[in-house]
Amino acid sequence: MSVTDPTAWATAMNNLGMVPVGLAGQQLVTGFDPSLSMMTGITPINPMIPGMGLVPPPPPTDVPVVKEIIHCKSCTLFPPNPNLPPPSTRERPPGCKTVFVGGLPENATEEIIQEVFEQCGDITAIRKSKKNFCHIRFAEEFMVDKAIYLSGYRMRLGSSTDKKDSGRLHVDFAQARDDFYEWECKQRMLAREERHRRKMEEDRLRPPSPPAIMHYSEHEATLLAEKLKDDSKFSEAITVLLTWIERGEVNRRSANQFYSMVQSANSHVRRLMNEKATHEQEMEQAKESFKNALTGILTQFEQIVAVFNASTRQKAWDHFSKAQRKNIDIWRKHSEELRNAHSEQLMGIRREEEMEMSDDDSGDNPSKKLRVDESALTAQAYALKEENDSLRWQLDAYRNEVELLKQEKGQLFRTEESLTKDQQLKFLQQTMQGMQQQLLSIQEELNNKKSELEQAKEEQTHTQARLKVLQEQESCQSRLALVNQEREKNSEKRSQGLKSEKEALLIGIISTFLHVHPFGANIEYLWSYMQQLDSRISANEIEMLLMRLPRMFKQEFTGVGATLEKRWKFCAFEGIKTT
Repeated sequence: MSVTDPTAWATAMNNLGMVPVGLAGQQLVTGFDPSLSMMTGITPINPMIPGMGLVPPPPPTDVPVVKEIIHCKSCTLFPPNPNLPPPSTRERPPGCKTVFVGGLPENATEEIIQEVFEQCGDITAIRKSKKNFCHIRFAEEFMVDKAIYLSGYRMRLGSSTDKKDSGRLHVDFAQARDDFYEWECKQRMLAREERHRRKMEEDRLRPPSPPAIMHYSEHEATLLAEKLKDDSKFSEAITVLLTWIERGEVNRRSANQFYSMVQSANSHVRRLMNEKATHEQEMEQAKESFKNALTGILTQFEQIVAVFNASTRQKAWDHFSKAQRKNIDIWRKHSEELRNAHSEQLMGIRREEEMEMSDDDSGDNPSKKLRVDESALTAQAYALKEENDSLRWQLDAYRNEVELLKQEKGQLFRTEESLTKDQQLKFLQQTMQGMQQQLLSIQEELNNKKSELEQAKEEQTHTQARLKVLQEQESCQSRLALVNQEREKNSEKRSQGLKSEKEALLIGIISTFLHVHPFGANIEYLWSYMQQLDSRISANEIEMLLMRLPRMFKQEFTGVGATLEKRWKFCAFEGIKTT
């Protein structure tokens, strides 16, 4: 590029976001706005977007980067050799706004540095050192990328050729505490915003809180009793009743009122059981209808398969073409597969019904029978207890009603209403007597079941005791057999004795040798001595002979760890001394 071509210099400077000036320092383009770092009349662009802002776009890998000469008022920046590798930079610290600039000319001042680098963006601080380097802090992070672009340029002050007026710039990322602190503050702010957003989202998705429950009063209790009798309002009323009972609103004064509400809640049990029975009946009907529909479908599949089988016979098969035969064969296979799948499904439903109808009691193991009977008895006893408790509660309710009626009878005069109340009292007394009789009969049944349960438990304990006795007898017999076997072995060992005169001679020599060595001797030492007398004897024969006579020779271990040694001693005289 020609140095005297002003248009080319203006284009290069404008691409870098700097004021284009000539060699003498004059401005080449009149429409340049330094605050925008761009030519006027052009819409501002985000400089962080590659290829769109002031930062040069990342060059393609196959196209080399061509840097231009940059002219400033006080200095000139010459680009590096394009054949050299690009200058290396360190890893960018988070939130970096500060750059390190090295290789400055010795005569460079802060004003010249600011003149060069303020074209990259607003500078907040310059810290210059005496050793030809400085640190520059920018206002925004994207300005650092523009400053890094100047790394490798050779800076010359004016037109001087002195070494102190020239230097090669090296621009790199700098790690500053202020930048890191601002970046941390920004991250904390983003984290707070994210937490706030999540909290707002959770509050939006949280289900609404349940309605507040009113406090107990006699008026509210009467309204609640009416709600408990209504099937549509029962679920709402039962939660209020439960909350009142848990709060401890039940006392001697309000006990009767709470009892009547509990009794009305108990009256819904039969309704719920009836609803369950109706739903079960509906389910059974649905199952039956599904089974009937499945059987109908299966019969139709059978008819279709029969049609295909009839069409494959020779009378009709010969009249079809090859393509028609192929299609009929494919349709027949597909229909047979569907028929088999539906028949398996129907058979599975029938098997489930048979399993439900079949009796699972095996009757082989008596202990299982006892357990089953015991569990059945306990279940019956528990059911009788529950029925007994329910009858007692009803009896208490009737008694409370009788007491209330008596109080009302004492307060009111003898009128027609009092006569009807007397009749109600008599009726209630009769019902109470009947309930008491039922209660007595249930108690008798409960006692009978308890006695049967105790008998079953006693029988189980007897059988367990018999099993223990049999196990002990078997263990005793096994022990006796083991003792007899040991005795037989000992008798065989004793009957072995000495087999020949040679063994007797060996025993005499060994006993004399070991008697001379009171601290004992190992088997190798003893074998070496015996080989002098008989070279054919082995160490195993000597050891077997010593082991056969435990009353004459004993084996001891001496030493610890690696020095552990096995020695034989003569102990016949010890047995004589003890006897």
